[in-house]
Amino acid sequence: MEDYTSRGEFALIDFIRRCAASAEAVQAGIGDDCAVLSAPTGPVVVTTDMIVEGVHFRKEDPLRQVGWKAACVSFSDVAAMGLSPSALVCAAALPDDFSMEQAEEIFLGLNQACAEFVVGMIGGDTTSSRGPLSLCTTVLGYASAEFKPILRSGAQVGDTVLVTGSLGGSILGKHLTFVPRVDEALVLNSGFDVHAMIDISDGLAADLNHILEESKAGAIIEADRIPIADAAHELSKRTGKTALQHALTDGEDFELLFTMAPDEAERLMRGQNFREPVSAVGRITESGLFIEQAGQRRPLKPEGYEHFKGMGGKKK
Repeated sequence: MEDYTSRGEFALIDFIRRCAASAEAVQAGIGDDCAVLSAPTGPVVVTTDMIVEGVHFRKEDPLRQVGWKAACVSFSDVAAMGLSPSALVCAAALPDDFSMEQAEEIFLGLNQACAEFVVGMIGGDTTSSRGPLSLCTTVLGYASAEFKPILRSGAQVGDTVLVTGSLGGSILGKHLTFVPRVDEALVLNSGFDVHAMIDISDGLAADLNHILEESKAGAIIEADRIPIADAAHELSKRTGKTALQHALTDGEDFELLFTMAPDEAERLMRGQNFREPVSAVGRITESGLFIEQAGQRRPLKPEGYEHFKGMGGKKK
């Protein structure tokens, strides 16, 4: 295969420019020093994520799926705010021995995600690397009078805690192929009074704790109500951990975790018109984080995936 360095960075940029998805908000995309976006009246949300070979994906994983994941982890962050992503930039550090075909596969995956969610791929940066493949995406989303950002800090005592989809075992494949819950987020934001929301990237226990920290509240989770994925049961056969443990702590499910008043939760549950079911898994309390199982209540440690555990447990 042809080494991408033999044709040069600009050949790769030209390929990206020719295939890049566009969107209504993009006035000028790739080709200038900055992209130009039309900005509706209202706040703009911005998120950035990095995925690195050996940490977030394996060297042998399909590169188009790696590109999809790079875009969708950031789309999921915007969805967690109750909004839709509008524009994406990506910085890529490509190993020196990469072929042009390999580089193109990554950007085809990025573009596939952008086209699926009508997001403009408006630029970024490419560089060679003596280390592993690394991709950094930054995504913008617009708020409006109808779609206001939903923060982590609004959970109220008495709220029902809900989650989309099923949890655990994402390492068996979902972590590369997941669909960010953008459509669901927009329905929730426009049709319901959601008090707080986050996407599950670190694990149910850890990400719920993020809501609790910001909301200065506690929660009780009911183990029997947690929607455990088939992959979590499969993974438990290999690891010795229970499927419940995987559902609580694995991370990279990229489902929505949110809170709302009990009557709103009941109205949502009656409708159940999402592509994946919604489950009520607990309630917000004044303090602490607990799990109830078989009639017993015990403290639940907010464990999940963390980078830098060897550096004092710094959270990502």
